[in-house]
Amino acid sequence: MQDQAPPPKPAQVSEKPATRRVQKPAPKPYHHGNLRETLLAAAQAVLADRGALGLTLRDVAKAAGVSHAAPYHHFASLNDLLAVVAERAFITLGDALEKASAEPDTGERLLKINGTYVACARTQPAQFRLMFGPLLQRKAEHPALKAAAERAFGFVLAAACEHDPKNGPVLALTGWSLAHGLSNLLIDGALEDLPVKVETPEALARQVALRALGLPK
Repeated sequence: MQDQAPPPKPAQVSEKPATRRVQKPAPKPYHHGNLRETLLAAAQAVLADRGALGLTLRDVAKAAGVSHAAPYHHFASLNDLLAVVAERAFITLGDALEKASAEPDTGERLLKINGTYVACARTQPAQFRLMFGPLLQRKAEHPALKAAAERAFGFVLAAACEHDPKNGPVLALTGWSLAHGLSNLLIDGALEDLPVKVETPEALARQVALRALGLPK
């Protein structure tokens, strides 16, 4: 009896690991109110980086990571968006001036308000320029912005009138003009190359206000 040949071995099939499909995360949906805040935050970031000159809603949308049409769900124009950014900046300024107004001595109160104004401008220079820049000169078109700006100046006016009831309005305008002008000089770096010794911004703001407003040292 002849030996039978062994049956052929089945062909080995190389088993490759199954390729796992990596699913891309779905874009995060914007719930009510979320897109608006995202756009405002993006606008603040772009302003801080490059200023308002030449800024467009498309730039803000790109920074926010949304479509070019998305901003129009909440803002009819770039000015409408920037008006809200400026309104919030005025609210922040007003809150800081209100805190400075708690100083009981009226002369020292004016000095603190002056210094606080300069400090706020130096902290957020891009927003400071926006608040008083040409894009938002017609504040009456934005009632909330106008109200926030008037509230902030109200603390300056109230402090000046309490210190000098007869000349309060003029004193307030003098102090505001002084603080505003010094703020612009500081944030533009205009004092850095002067051939005179410039004190720290805080000390400079105080010394200039003492002399300009005729306050006792």
